[in-house]
This record gives sequence, C-alpha cells and structure tokens, in this order.
Amino acid sequence: MNRGAAGFLTGIIVTGSAGAVLGMPVVMSAGSTFGTDYKAGTGPAAAATCGSSAKVDEVSRSTPKVSGFSNTQVGHAATIVRVGQEMKVPPRGWVVAVATAMQESTLRNLANGNDRWPAVKRISMSLPHDGVGGDHDSVGLFQQRPKEGDGGWGTVKELMTPATSAGKFYQALKKVDGWQQLPITRAAQKVQRSAYPSAYAKWEGKASALVDALSDGASRTPVDAPAVGKCAANTSVVASNGWVRPVNAPVGSGFRTASRPGHDGVDLSTRKGVKIYAVTAGTVVKMECDKHETGINCNRDGSPKTPGCGWHVYIRHAGKIVTHYCHMLRRPLVDVGDQVTAGQQIGVVGSSGSSSGPHLHFEVHVNGGMTDASAVEPVKFMRQRGAPLGEDNDT
Repeated sequence: MNRGAAGFLTGIIVTGSAGAVLGMPVVMSAGSTFGTDYKAGTGPAAAATCGSSAKVDEVSRSTPKVSGFSNTQVGHAATIVRVGQEMKVPPRGWVVAVATAMQESTLRNLANGNDRWPAVKRISMSLPHDGVGGDHDSVGLFQQRPKEGDGGWGTVKELMTPATSAGKFYQALKKVDGWQQLPITRAAQKVQRSAYPSAYAKWEGKASALVDALSDGASRTPVDAPAVGKCAANTSVVASNGWVRPVNAPVGSGFRTASRPGHDGVDLSTRKGVKIYAVTAGTVVKMECDKHETGINCNRDGSPKTPGCGWHVYIRHAGKIVTHYCHMLRRPLVDVGDQVTAGQQIGVVGSSGSSSGPHLHFEVHVNGGMTDASAVEPVKFMRQRGAPLGEDNDT
C-alpha cells in the first residue's frame, strides 16, 4: 500500500463462510488432501515434497478448504500463487505476495468508499468486491492506487481483477534488485511503499503455510528456485519461506533429556570453524562473551566446568521468536542492533564456555523471551519451517 494505507487495514477482522479470522493463528491438522485440513511442514509427506506445479493448477480450478481461512481468502491466495507460477516468479515471490495481500486487505478484494475520490468510489463499488475500504484511493487485494485516483498502478477495473493486480505486483517485485534475498519487510516495502513496512513480517509464517497448502510445500524450495520441486537442502540455501538451518550437523545432546533436564536447546556436533548462519531475518539483541566478568577467556576452548555459553548471540525475529547460538570459536561477526538476513553468517563453531568439544548449542524461544520459560523444542520447530536440524552434510 502507498503512503500510509496500511493504517486502515491492520485492525480489520475478517470472517468468511467458515468463520475464518485472518488475524488468528492458522490451525490445521495433519494430512495433505484438501478434503481434510493441511498443516505445512509436518508429517512424512511434507518432509518429502517441496512443491507441485500440478497441485497449483488443481487448486486454481477448485478452491480447497484450508482451516483458518474463508473460501474467499483461499481463492484469492490460489490466484496469487497461480499467477506467480505462470509468470515464472520463484516461490519466494508467492510468499511475499500472499503476505502482502494479508497485510493490505486481509486477502479480500476491496472496493473504495472514500468520497474524496468519487470516480474511484463509483467504479469500484460497481465491480465485484468482498468489502469496502477507504484509505486514500486504494483498491483491490494489494490496495494499489488507480489511474482514476492519484496513482499509476492501472485502472480501477484492472486493480479490482485479482489475477491482474497480482501480475502487477509481481512485475514491480521483479524489478527490485536481489528481492529473493531481502527480508519480507524490505521486499514488500520496495513495492508497496507502506507507512508501516514492519507490519509485513508478521504475516510471513501464515503466508508460507497457506502457500504450502496450495502447492504441496513450495515454500520449502530454495529462495531463488525458478520452479517448484527441489528442496532447500544445504545450510546456506534459504528456503522460500525465509528459513535456513544454522549448521548442517547431527543432533548430539537433545532438548531437556532425562540426563539433562535443564538443557534448553540442542547440540549440533560438527568440526571447529564451520560457519554458523542466522536461521531467518532479524535483529541482534545480545552478543557477548558469557560470564566475562569472572575473567573467562572465550577465545580459547572451555570445559564442562567452565561456566556460561562462551561467545554467544541472541537474534529476535518476527512473531516474537528469538534464537540463541552458543560456544562460538571467536568473537561473533555481528553486534547488538545489527539487522541480519536469513542465511547470513554470524560466526563459526567453537568450544568456548561450558563445552566438552566443538558444537553449536542452538535454542529457540517464543513470546519474545530469552529464559528457560520461553524455550521450545528446536528440532520440531525448525522442521515445521522446512529447515530440519540433524543433517550431517556440511561443506
């Protein structure tokens, strides 16, 4: 949306024929057929598939049911995905586009009732629409501003045609240099020029899950994949949903095991010097040599009797997720306040702090926390985001 349009739509609560509320969490049960519900990133089928062109074509002809969304919302998302495939836009673009439409219109094709633009109001209200907005002269799924108003995206009729408006969004996105590697906030903002660019990030998870439901897991393809089908397997290859493994290494000590009930993460065992990557875009909120006030030297190997995490980093991500990386070999490559992208190197594996050998201790926290109360099981969490831990093929 252009020049502040997001302010109107952020608070909208949308209900559909199935009682869907887009602002609520998407609740889906396991299964991959659309007679039942679907949850992206879980189950054996999800692990084996990373997108299907045939599924995209199928759902574009017959709107599937997806829990948490109305049929109208799913239909518009299916149109966005289908147009992306037809235009040969990588699946990362589908996620960006669906997340943008979630923020701008809650996936509804909106007319405009603003009396300041009578021509826009008259034309848009005469066309099929799912609701009425009123921010500036914006219309449609992406709240693009028409020629009959004060914009240049196209005519009102074009922008109120979901397939056409999606095509125009993709055309603009493809002109953004390096858009595949940008965080969703920056990629969408360069197209939309919203007054609230950070708002796009909160929809990335829901958009990825919906894209997966409509394409058999396309969000798990590499971020720059020209087509669906290939999974993002290597550590440095970011998935289209914006997630990547911190390292490729087998899981050694697990999360809160019987022998280590206070172990709030998992240990990924690999050799010293292996690169560590930020698992998704975010902001560094803590970087330090743990327990340095006691004279600990984090630039040398620790031992099980050494207190603390050694050199370690906390990164805060969209959705109040925080990730924690411990026992680095030397001072990390990032500082507090740095904005990092998914797959950006933040340090290298070491054995500083309380450690008996080189490994990455990796934690995931929810609700913005950084304590044991907020820690969740990392293996399950990362598997659901298409970046499963436990692989041993690091290069």
